[in-house]
Amino acid sequence: MSEVKLSAESRSEFGKGAARRLRRAKQVPAVMYGHGTDPVHISLPAHETQLALRTANVLLTITIDGGNEQLALPKQVQRDPVRGTVEHIDLVIVRKGEKVTVQVPLVTTGESISDVMVVMDQQTITLEVAATNIPAQIEIDVTGLQVGDTVTAADLKLPEGAVFPGEPGDLMLSAHASPTQQQIDAELDAAVEDATDVVEGPVAEAAAEDGDAAESTEA
Repeated sequence: MSEVKLSAESRSEFGKGAARRLRRAKQVPAVMYGHGTDPVHISLPAHETQLALRTANVLLTITIDGGNEQLALPKQVQRDPVRGTVEHIDLVIVRKGEKVTVQVPLVTTGESISDVMVVMDQQTITLEVAATNIPAQIEIDVTGLQVGDTVTAADLKLPEGAVFPGEPGDLMLSAHASPTQQQIDAELDAAVEDATDVVEGPVAEAAAEDGDAAESTEA
């Protein structure tokens, strides 16, 4: 479980203008809520926050105005669509021992045999887990997988106390025969033919109609 400590400052100014001023000052506007408490509006250091959010489901220990510490999880992160910088964060307050439902990335380890292609049927898995014990990722070892083999939820090694709320047979990963060069070439040829059909079909017909219309106008 990754935990990061951040120092925050409370804020009383809101709106786009106030948010722009904060960002110019290398701060990120954020709001914390949960457990029936009133929303708490804060600002966080931009650089440290950006680094912390590189880890999925990072647990944040936030100290507001040098006072008490508060545990929180990022719930919604707004980013600049071009630069990717953090623009605003919604944080949900959590407590030690509390269980939360999160999406955890699935990643493969090891190397499959040469003629096997591993297909991730799921990129993430939903887990019910203690807020202070959220795994950064769930690993699936693909070493030795044969064509036709599958990995289901029941095969995963989950951290102690973590629960998958779905069915044990839910498919996570499957092994297929790697395509041969001949199959790849055939698919490329088919794609080229499809593209040619599109160009020679509606586009060509439209061009012909435009030509006919031009001749009629000239006549």
